[in-house]
Amino acid sequence: MLYSWMLFAREEDGAVTVDWVVLTAAVVSLAGIAYAAINGPTGDVSTAVSTTIGTVNVDAGF
Repeated sequence: MLYSWMLFAREEDGAVTVDWVVLTAAVVSLAGIAYAAINGPTGDVSTAVSTTIGTVNVDAGF
C-alpha cells in the first residue's frame, strides 16, 4: 500500500492537466475582459453610424 502511494505521489500526468486547465481559464478570462472593454466604445460608435446611415436619403435616379 505504501509503495502504491509513493508511485501516485511521483506521478506528474495530473499536474499537466491542471496546468492546461489554469492556462485555458486565464486565456478565456482575458478574452472576456478584452471583449467587455472593447464592446462599450465600439457599441456606441456602431449605434451612431447606424443612426447616421438611417437618416440619409438615397436618390435612386442617376
